[in-house]
Amino acid sequence: MLKLAKKYWQSTDRLYFLLCIGCSVFAVLVLLSIGKYHLGGFQVDEVGGTRSLGGYRQAVMQAAASCAGIFCAVVVSLLDYRALAKLWPVHAVFTWGLVATTFLRGRRIAGITFGYAPPGTDNHSWILLPGFSLQPTELAKISFILLFALHLETVRERINEPKELTGLLLHMLLPVGVIHFQGDDGTGLIFLAIGCMMLFVAGLSWKYILSAVAAGVSAFAIVLGFFSDKVLKSYQFMRIMAVFYPDDPTYAEFTYQQNQGKVSIGAGQIMGRGLFGEEHNYVVNSWNDFVFSYIAEAVGFVGCMILLAVLLTIALKTLSIGLRSQDKLGVYICTGVFAAFSWQIVINLGMNLGVLPVIGVTLPFLSAGGSSVLMLYLCIGIVLSVYSHNKTTLFGER
Repeated sequence: MLKLAKKYWQSTDRLYFLLCIGCSVFAVLVLLSIGKYHLGGFQVDEVGGTRSLGGYRQAVMQAAASCAGIFCAVVVSLLDYRALAKLWPVHAVFTWGLVATTFLRGRRIAGITFGYAPPGTDNHSWILLPGFSLQPTELAKISFILLFALHLETVRERINEPKELTGLLLHMLLPVGVIHFQGDDGTGLIFLAIGCMMLFVAGLSWKYILSAVAAGVSAFAIVLGFFSDKVLKSYQFMRIMAVFYPDDPTYAEFTYQQNQGKVSIGAGQIMGRGLFGEEHNYVVNSWNDFVFSYIAEAVGFVGCMILLAVLLTIALKTLSIGLRSQDKLGVYICTGVFAAFSWQIVINLGMNLGVLPVIGVTLPFLSAGGSSVLMLYLCIGIVLSVYSHNKTTLFGER
């Protein structure tokens, strides 16, 4: 067994894997700190005895999800990514079948709540199980990347023909529409970014790209100016406007969280206050969407630069593994994973810095969320499959 483990370790991209694991270890430490300062620590009874994990539950769940994800990444990396892509009828039906159950909107069956919406949101994209929750759209990202990559490889020579391009656009926009009706536009935006970047790498003509950009900007301006009440929910419109008018008291309710986040980021200064050094400023959802603000206060500017350098390295290595693939399928898959990873980082940082509206996009590896962590490691496993199956097998040179 140890011999097999050694051979596997020699055949995989060790730096890539270690950087991902390092991010997960750091995430657990951050969530332990948040559990102590923001979530009240252990829940105790009237005589001081510990009753439950209380505020530390997020950290424990993150650690468990990370361990499960690392194991899944190893297993998936041993499988040929080409076979995984061709198994699309299995994973597409399974993942999108789970997504479909969320449209039951809060219906409880056999102790499971389908279409669960966390307090304070109308995002019904969760399935609430005993002890934990699952967001099926996170798993659907993986299926989408694999199937869209296979679609692109099939039509790569004809991608700019109107018939083939129409099919690709329908393939890309249908999941976005389904997720929109769930109420999770942040995730829908990530799906759109994944599809667009994969199309770009596949060789989409610049005339289509420039036309799409112009149409998108125009449509956004028209919707925002004339049809916001018909297309956007009221809180979505207010969040967008709050970015443009952060000091307007009209939007004070929607700038509060971001203002708190910016105060925390500034409080970290150069070296930070430390994860367990002293009391931290309170930020709403500091364990999830606004974990970067908490991290910035804890480790300061220097620590943030190191963290962002690690995340950038992971993103670039994902792309470089794809570019060295012997077939286009590997290129497209790694591009999809790179797009999911990098755009989530960009959007989440924009939310924390107050330059983008709050749309519920998490920071990869670091935000609390078992579904998100598991999805990331499954993606990492697929990328490592592209790496190993274009270099060596488990038992020697290919």
